[in-house]
Amino acid sequence: MDTGTVIQGRKITAEDVDKIRQLMSENPLWHRTRLSQKICALWNWRNAKGQLKDMACRALLLKLEQQGKIVLPSRQRSSMNELRGRSIPQVQHSTEPVHCSLQELLPLKIGLVEESPGDGVLFKFLLSRYHYLGYRNSVGENLKYVVRGCDGRSLGCVLFGSAAWKTRPRDSFIGWGPETRKRNLFLIANNMRFLILDWVRVPHLASYILGRIAKRISSDWGNKYGHRICLLETFVDRSRFKGTCYRASNWIHVGATKGRSRNDRNHSIRVSVKDIYLYPLTKHFRRELTGEY
Repeated sequence: MDTGTVIQGRKITAEDVDKIRQLMSENPLWHRTRLSQKICALWNWRNAKGQLKDMACRALLLKLEQQGKIVLPSRQRSSMNELRGRSIPQVQHSTEPVHCSLQELLPLKIGLVEESPGDGVLFKFLLSRYHYLGYRNSVGENLKYVVRGCDGRSLGCVLFGSAAWKTRPRDSFIGWGPETRKRNLFLIANNMRFLILDWVRVPHLASYILGRIAKRISSDWGNKYGHRICLLETFVDRSRFKGTCYRASNWIHVGATKGRSRNDRNHSIRVSVKDIYLYPLTKHFRRELTGEY
């Protein structure tokens, strides 16, 4: 019996793969977007607002191709991630040192990129230029924030995206099993990037930003995706950072990764160990995540 494998939070069986192959064989002129949209419609794969999960499906198809299970149509244009270093335009910005007290920057302006289209280019540029992990297009649900001081100067940016599929310390802390996790994982958001610009030296700024966003992110998520979230997570590379701002913001350290890549099937690829921090947004977050009342 084929138990399938989980990709992008969805169980994919051999029958699913056969259906994808059939669609491509019967429709050789379809491009990747048309294919992913059709698959989403067939599976009724939608988000809380009823929109097709097209980007998640595209990521799923790419992973199936990487596993050698399908061969996708040629790209009509180059991947945005492949071009991210070249295609993100330069943005004029001040690099004048910001060395002051937090009080002198208040009130901070923490804006959603979605509410200010011009901030989208700035957000991509700052991450690509100054964050050690760079910038990648986000697949799935996500929120992007640009942070400025009261004088309008850019201080940094923050990205939240879909939660990690599974990680033992987090899952043990919540107390859920595989089926419950699959059903309710969308209620967790992952702080994937947090950047304070190199020339900004302001005590307590990072923890203050985390606290401000924690108070609004569930509402922001609900406005964009039609559902709120009840828990935040992040993974801090302990070879680079101590997680000080998360601890200062009352995030809970629940453990660490094992230093293996998600693609390390043979347990031979070593990556940096990451400390796992969680931040509950509601008093009864475990009830909401496990469904046990």
